[in-house]
Amino acid sequence: MRFMFVLSTLLTLLVSQAALSADDAVFSLSLRSRQPAKMPWGDGHKKTTRPAKWQANQTAVIVCDMWDLHHCLNATRRGAEMAPRMNNLLKLARRQGATIIHAPSSCMNTYKDHPARKRAQAVPRSKSLPDEIAKWCYKIPSEEKGVYPIDQTDGGEDDDLAEHREWAKKLEAMGRNPRAPWKSQTDLLEISNDDYISDNGEEVWSIMEQKGLKNVIMVGVHTNMCVLGRPFGLRQMSKNGKNVVLVRDMTDTMYNPGRWPFVSHFQGTDLIVEHIEKFVCPTITSDQLLGGKSFVFKNDRRPRAVFLVAEKIYNTRSTLPVLARRLFEDRLGFQTTVLGAADGVHEIKGMAEAVKQADLVVVSVRRRALPRKDLDALKAHLAAGKPLIGLRTASHAFDARGSGPKNHAEWPEFDAKVLGGNYHNHHASGPTTTIVSRGISHPVLVGLDKSFTSKGSLYKTGPLAKGTTELLTGSIPGQKAEPIAWTNQYGKARIFYTSLGHEADFRNPQFWQLIENAVRWTSQMKNAVASRP
Repeated sequence: MRFMFVLSTLLTLLVSQAALSADDAVFSLSLRSRQPAKMPWGDGHKKTTRPAKWQANQTAVIVCDMWDLHHCLNATRRGAEMAPRMNNLLKLARRQGATIIHAPSSCMNTYKDHPARKRAQAVPRSKSLPDEIAKWCYKIPSEEKGVYPIDQTDGGEDDDLAEHREWAKKLEAMGRNPRAPWKSQTDLLEISNDDYISDNGEEVWSIMEQKGLKNVIMVGVHTNMCVLGRPFGLRQMSKNGKNVVLVRDMTDTMYNPGRWPFVSHFQGTDLIVEHIEKFVCPTITSDQLLGGKSFVFKNDRRPRAVFLVAEKIYNTRSTLPVLARRLFEDRLGFQTTVLGAADGVHEIKGMAEAVKQADLVVVSVRRRALPRKDLDALKAHLAAGKPLIGLRTASHAFDARGSGPKNHAEWPEFDAKVLGGNYHNHHASGPTTTIVSRGISHPVLVGLDKSFTSKGSLYKTGPLAKGTTELLTGSIPGQKAEPIAWTNQYGKARIFYTSLGHEADFRNPQFWQLIENAVRWTSQMKNAVASRP
């Protein structure tokens, strides 16, 4: 009898502790947003994070439009790929006391007899419904401050056209409407009888009001359409005062890379996430709740740019990491690796291995002799037809004038043969260099002013090699003009070089536009300025 009493007491304590844990469970989050800030190229936004602790029992997790099928085959695939981790997130949130609201829009008839649907319908209509909470919301006032970052006017499908036609036939054979084939939420997400099912903004708001839910965690698709705009979406939650976040690795965007700004599908999602962080609400990642690593789609293979930085005059050890992060990563969707060498050191550690994996190499090196394997890796990169961008001292990057260690290699012909230049010193510092376009039609010149200036000393670079295309010319008073920027073809590799790269140039929006255009041209990406909606 005593044993049974002790066992009963222990079970009671365990149950009580579980209930207490559920009531007291807290989500420890790191909310990322973007705040207006002065950037090197002018006004912009800077990533900021702040910690937040949300009571789980005051939090709703809304699952937006995770349908069983979609008219876009790639969207269907990505949804199925993401769903298992999303299901783990829902299970954890449910276990800790959060309210789960499944919102597979236009599929309510499938769930008419489901307990979770009936629970949603049984909730009394709130007496304090926000205006227009039953409607789509296409923009909130804060978004007027920015430019919408992608062109989705074609609907955003990114399927192979032949594959898409076959997918439409398959849907039709299944008895589904090829343009709207969804009938339910994917069965990869579990729905508990204690959850709620609703696609109605008034119902969702009423559920949150009845349960005292002041926090909202949003997961699902598609970020730029339903997640933002639905009556239960991010805009409505944000403008009506809820603490709302998007789980940025538990979403996907309808974006076609063949449309402006001509970046990868996954970078399109990142640009929408950036827009949300600027103007709508913060974001989090699933690992903040689940641990481990955040989710990445298997086909999300961003091109890799490797920066070689080894010069002490122009402070590129500070300026180029910013360029890599803000332009290459945040805007163009590259993965970046920035490798450097201290003053006087003739070795860039990790260079050979990084260059072997690079899709694009950016060189900002001055008079270094390198281990032969490193220069061999760069030569192999070019021989494979992969592009290179040279900045300022790259014209004499590997001409160490015999000052390097024994057994290290030099490449004095790099300027003439690869870049197509003819560097032979520079004019004295001081005079402002006036830079003018050559007046030709070229993708690298799109969006640039016809004339701008640089505080950097004017390099003596002409005459250029045969086959180059001179784009910009620079001049100072009393001296002949010199080529400032040009393109070259080295085998099958596209090459761009500019003698710009002085520290002050990185504060000039024209320089940033020039480098973006150069990246797009060398990497054979479409120019975004020319086709901007």
